[in-house]
Amino acid sequence: MKMLNYINGTLVAPISGDYLDNTDPSTGEIFSYVPDSDERDVQLAYEAANAAFPTWSKMAKSKRSAIMMKVASLLLENLDRFAKAESQDNGKPVWLAESVDIPRAASNFEFYATAILHDSAETHEMEDVALNYTMRQPLGVVGCISPWNLPLYLFSWKIAPALASGNCVIAKPSEVTPLTAYLLSEICIEAGMPAGVLNIVHGLGPKVGEAMIVHPDIPAISFTGGTATGKHIARQAAPMFKKLSLELGGKNPNLIFADCDFEKMIKTTLRSSFANQGEICLCGSRILVEESIYTQFKERFVEEVRKLKVGHPSGDVNMGAIVSKGHMEKVQSYIELGKEEGGTVLCGGNRVYPEGYEGGFYLEPTVIEGLDYDCRTNQEEIFGPVVTIMPFKTDEEALMYANSTKFGLAATVWTSNLNRAHKVAAELHTGIVWINTWLLRDLRTPFGGVKQSGVGREGGFEALRFFTEPKNVCIKF
Repeated sequence: MKMLNYINGTLVAPISGDYLDNTDPSTGEIFSYVPDSDERDVQLAYEAANAAFPTWSKMAKSKRSAIMMKVASLLLENLDRFAKAESQDNGKPVWLAESVDIPRAASNFEFYATAILHDSAETHEMEDVALNYTMRQPLGVVGCISPWNLPLYLFSWKIAPALASGNCVIAKPSEVTPLTAYLLSEICIEAGMPAGVLNIVHGLGPKVGEAMIVHPDIPAISFTGGTATGKHIARQAAPMFKKLSLELGGKNPNLIFADCDFEKMIKTTLRSSFANQGEICLCGSRILVEESIYTQFKERFVEEVRKLKVGHPSGDVNMGAIVSKGHMEKVQSYIELGKEEGGTVLCGGNRVYPEGYEGGFYLEPTVIEGLDYDCRTNQEEIFGPVVTIMPFKTDEEALMYANSTKFGLAATVWTSNLNRAHKVAAELHTGIVWINTWLLRDLRTPFGGVKQSGVGREGGFEALRFFTEPKNVCIKF
């Protein structure tokens, strides 16, 4: 199957006529082809979006909302098809895509489609002098670049607020997992999305992404991906004074205190360590355990990790395939690095070869102990099914370990002590803190990190504010 770009309301081949191989990570075999687009395709998309902007931006919010709600409805009607496509493209279990990825994508459209119906302007009265009110106007044609780990989930989280607030969009999904974005093109056509409002251009970052970043008439870029790529985008976009939202890497701590609900903590820590093969920027890859329960935790956690099933995504498994051969090899290199740095692999660390799918990219969930908090394995993002565990003696030591990396995306804290929970949450240098839970998301809340985990916030009205420009109007009496 050859995928197509979605430009000006129609599905079109890339101008170059070239395509990239798209590999099924569960088998290691090519199953489709992705447009190898370039700056010419981006320019066509820009021209279509720019032409559509005057009408879309002035369209009644209720009408924009109805179109987006139709997209959400069609996603849910096609849940099975989208979930299977997401699984084949990414390697995640089908049940995970059915229960999380596709429903969340639909929720993203629903949330922003309804949010714009309840938004309001600010007013500031200067008694007997003047009245000020604030308008929020769409930016124009904006660029959205999304990653491969949660393909439709994060793709829709960017484009939904951009569209809802009246912008037209050029969007680039990851070339590693483009299939559900392509299928979304078909959904948008069926839903009656006006031509040019959303344009999806497939291809490589250095070609398509770069063309979007340097385009002189695209005033804003929303990007989720690696920190190194985020730095490049910032260097290119800053001199052009573009608005930037950069959601980047993480090396998230999971702080476990002795007074936690042990059974609830174990169950959730298994998920926060290895969900989606550990390929979630929010996974708790550094597990810090209070010394008095460290041995108890280690023995129980390793026992439970060994029970996790790795296999073909269509089966009754906990973990599917790593997204690509290259990424699998990167994760394997960090396991070897952990050994070189003095760590002991308590379980996992090996490639898995499910019967009938020996060519796929499967890894065992891996637990490493005995590493220094400041070694590379504990400081660099691995983004796979690998966690490290280490003990701490005091709250202060736990916070020092937790805050020691260049990242600051999320943290999880397990304690029954309310005072400790509030104090530790306040002292953690992260944009998100979960206490006695993980990945519990309210779409109204801001999302993002500090330090090298990013710039800006997504989610809720933060995203609508990012994709609009405030204008103050002052009327003198």
